[in-house]
Parts: sequence; structure tokens; C-alpha cells
Amino acid sequence: MRSWAAVLLAALCFATTGTAQALAGVDASPLAVGLARVALGGGLLGLWALRARATGADRRTTGVLARVPTGLLVVVGAGGVLAYQPTFFAGTSANGVAVGTVVALGTAPVATGLADALLRRRAPSARWTVSTALALVGLALVSGVVDASAGLGGAGVLWSVAAGASYAVYAVAGKELLDRGWGSATVMGSMFGAAAAVALPVLALTQPGWLLGARGLALVVWLGVVTTAVAYLLFGWGLARLPATTVATLTLAEPLCAAVLGVVVLDERLDALASVGLVVIAGALVVLTAPARGPRAVRV
Repeated sequence: MRSWAAVLLAALCFATTGTAQALAGVDASPLAVGLARVALGGGLLGLWALRARATGADRRTTGVLARVPTGLLVVVGAGGVLAYQPTFFAGTSANGVAVGTVVALGTAPVATGLADALLRRRAPSARWTVSTALALVGLALVSGVVDASAGLGGAGVLWSVAAGASYAVYAVAGKELLDRGWGSATVMGSMFGAAAAVALPVLALTQPGWLLGARGLALVVWLGVVTTAVAYLLFGWGLARLPATTVATLTLAEPLCAAVLGVVVLDERLDALASVGLVVIAGALVVLTAPARGPRAVRV
């Protein structure tokens, strides 16, 4: 339960990302905001990782990823981190915080499940399959893809799908490093620290004058400290103790909370179908986290 709680708390931190960007109203591109978030948050995670000793990475693992060098896994994970930021913010800018977050995080568990099964040879459990299927139904209702009159921007949806796929990349790479014996803080710090090393010089080329304003500074501090450093330490702690597929589905609490924030704080509107979808997503999380009956726990 503590592992699930850590991931759910991380998801709550993640959920404030789009709303914070919308409230700040800074004159910056999705790429610039994403780079600034990684530069600060990734740098903090990298510094935190220096406090932990990187353990051996000598455990035997299975699947295709078992043959990938450890250094390359860190690079691939960092690439996923970098790709997620601008694609996520581009999606929320195009279709709103509620829809953009829902589509991005709805893609994540499916992409993670497929990648985990193909690359790590770990088939998802029956409970995960049922929970994820329910969640996808709810996500379809919330996002409006079942409503032809919703008027969703095709490019915005594609950006959000790309964000979900990027999430799967660093989640699966991080889980492989954890299974090789790395500590959770070391894994998150290595991937995000490497991403920050790339993001900082690129950010300098994007005319980052908006960072000097009070709104821009406040936005980056919130995104970097709360939604990245704190959130990913919690996320990594849970990922070390749960399958990557389960973690990906648990993070569907993010679009659930983000949709509520979009309605309550940003005055975005959700129709009756979308409201039903939120209830379905909540039900899917209950299915995934409910204690198993009987003397033996069901592995998820």
C-alpha cells in the first residue's frame, strides 16, 4: 500500500503541471517551459543522486533489455524524459489541460505494457488488463474522442500520444536499471540529471527572458521542485517496488485530478460523458489497488 500511495501522491504532483502553466500565462513556448522544468528538476534529482551510492548493476535480468549496456539505458531514459516535456505541453496547449493530460496519460499504460511485454518478457497480469481497459474507456469519454462534435485538434492529440509513448520509454528503462540493482534515487537522478545537462544549454538558445519575471520564475520553481524533483523521487520509490505496468496505470490518477483542476480552477467544461469517464477512471484505479481476497495476494 505504501508503494501505491507513493505513486498516487506523485501523480497528484504531476496533475498540477498543466494548470500551473495555464495560470502563469507566461509568453513561452511549450519547448521552453519543458526545458526549464527539466533543467531545474533534473538538476536537483542529479544532485540528490550524488548522495546515494550507485550499486553494482550486476543482477541478471531477462528480455531484450538485459543485453543493453547500462550507460545506454540511462541515455535512452534521458531521451524519454526530454521528449516528454515539450510534447506534453504542446498537447495541453492545443486541446486544453483536461483533454491533453487525459490523452497523454491514457497512452502511457498501454505503451508501457506493450514495451514491458516485448522488451522485458513480462506479460501483464489479468488485474492490470481489466483495470487498464476500464481506464481507457473512461479516458475516451473524458477526451471526447467518442464525440464527433468535440472538435479536437488532430495535431494536439498526436502530441499527447507522443508524450505518453515518451513516458513509457523512461519508465521501462528506469525499471530495468532498478532490476539491475540500482537504487531508486540513483535511477531517477541519473536519467533526469543527464536530461538536465542537455536541456540547460538548449534552453539558453530559446530566448529565456520570461524566466526573469515573477510569473515565469514561480512557474519554473513549481514545475522543477514539486512536479519533477519531489514527484519523481516518489515515483521512483514506487517503481522500485511495483511492476512498470502497474505504476503506469496508477499514474492515471494524474489525468483524473488534472481534469478536475481544469474544471474547477481554469473553468474548462466537461460534458456528461466526460463526467462519467472520470468516474470510470476512478473505478479502474480501485480495481487495481483493491486488496486481493484469499490467503494469497494476487500479483499485479
